[in-house]
Amino acid sequence: MEKVAQLKDEGNKALSAGNITEAVRCYTEALALDPNNHVLFSNRSAAYAKKGDYENALKDACQTIIIKPDWGKGYSRKAAALEFLGRFEDAKTTYEEGIRQEPSNQQLKEGLQNIEARLAEKKMMNPFAMPNLYEKLEGDPRTRALLSDPSYRDLLEQLRNKPSELGTRLQDPRVMTTLSVLLGLDLAGMEEEEEPTPPPPPKPKETQPPPPKEEDLPENKRLALKAKELGNAAYKKKDFETALKHYEEAMNHDPTNMTYLSNQAAVYFEKGQFDKCRELCEKAIDVGRENREDYRQIAKAYARIGNSYFKQEQYKDAIQFFNKSLAEHRTPEVLKKCQQAEKIVKDQEKLAYINPELALEEKTKGNEAFQKGDYPAAMKHYSEAIKRNPNDAKLFSNRAACYTKLAEFQLALKDCEECIRLEPAFIKGYTRKAAALEAMKDFSKAMDAYQKALELDSTSKEATEGIQRCMMSQATRNDSPEDVKRRAMADPEVQQIMTDPAMRMILEQMQKDPQALSDHLKNPVIAQKIQKLIDVGLIAIR
Repeated sequence: MEKVAQLKDEGNKALSAGNITEAVRCYTEALALDPNNHVLFSNRSAAYAKKGDYENALKDACQTIIIKPDWGKGYSRKAAALEFLGRFEDAKTTYEEGIRQEPSNQQLKEGLQNIEARLAEKKMMNPFAMPNLYEKLEGDPRTRALLSDPSYRDLLEQLRNKPSELGTRLQDPRVMTTLSVLLGLDLAGMEEEEEPTPPPPPKPKETQPPPPKEEDLPENKRLALKAKELGNAAYKKKDFETALKHYEEAMNHDPTNMTYLSNQAAVYFEKGQFDKCRELCEKAIDVGRENREDYRQIAKAYARIGNSYFKQEQYKDAIQFFNKSLAEHRTPEVLKKCQQAEKIVKDQEKLAYINPELALEEKTKGNEAFQKGDYPAAMKHYSEAIKRNPNDAKLFSNRAACYTKLAEFQLALKDCEECIRLEPAFIKGYTRKAAALEAMKDFSKAMDAYQKALELDSTSKEATEGIQRCMMSQATRNDSPEDVKRRAMADPEVQQIMTDPAMRMILEQMQKDPQALSDHLKNPVIAQKIQKLIDVGLIAIR
């Protein structure tokens, strides 16, 4: 067993130093000698989790529980692995099992509180995920009859599992009715006035239990706190060497408190010694996990590692640790920094891809395919050329021509707008935009675009003939209501307006009470949306 103890110590040291592969090797060799050692399985589970191998972390945690079912840490390891795998309900069950085995385990209690908060947040974001969904729908006469339809139940399950599809389903009146019942609102407009629902009471602020009074602390912790205060005072004066001395003294007095390691890491961060900063943060995290430290402190240590990489412009590493911090505790500051790093990485990748020579080659291939009538191939080559040279307006104009040929008019418009933005004096940007609008039978906007082209070149035959065609088409058009609706719903702006529950309620109210229009037009945002629906022919004002 001496060899087992030696391998375990070596594994612990490797884990603390961030050498995960070595730690796993040591624990594995030790387990070969002592296959019923629950601590070794627990430690290897922690190593796998740190490596990001959560499946193996889960297997080792389960084995820990099998060997020693009354040990709380095994349940903590298992729940953590399940949480990382996104299996939040299973993680909650594991925490509850652990608490039944070890009711005084504070780490399990805090873990259960955190996972319950995450589950509650997830359910709040998706009303179709509430546990009493069918019971609530059965109890309301508006949805009781719908439940007998199997397709309605399938719809509910789809929205429960994929809430992102809700936006595309809002045109289904059953969805609007269901939301009315689940949210306690009448999204379709009510016949009778109701008393306004009082606002919910403000959510109580999250408070931490008051720290124990200094006189109640053990001697070593009192000495550690005094040393920390001296360190903080030196840190504020930027006397970093003195600050380090006091923080190290605090750690010697109380080696179970990760804060003193975090404070040392902060000093090395300020000194620009980022490798040392990260090393101390990793040690702080290990100490924190072993001693059931507040998850916010763990998150702070991960965020500091992310900030150290950010300072060194190692943005991909920074993103990795910012995400680890956000997984522990979500804060606006870390989220903003992570998004900033992600944008930098994306921009760097775009810049690295730019090559005007290769863009010209792709453009030539696109032109050849276009001339042959192979518009999908031409579009593919133009798209690659745009990636290689995103500031060439003519590439967007060429791809817009492809989209128009393929009847993808909205995409053609988008490319024309970008072409015009890059080169406002390029006439083809306006004529191709006008052609797309004309094909969509939006003749007034098409004429505006042709007119812009004439302002650039008053002799443009394409623009002159385009205006004449639009005037004739507008004068003789006789679209069916179905054509008007189909064309309007192809417009993303119209789609957004028509899937907005508030706008749907306003439109239904206008149908029942035409006088309500004048009230709604006083709101400039609503007035703009209503005008858009009038322009595309979905609303007629008599």
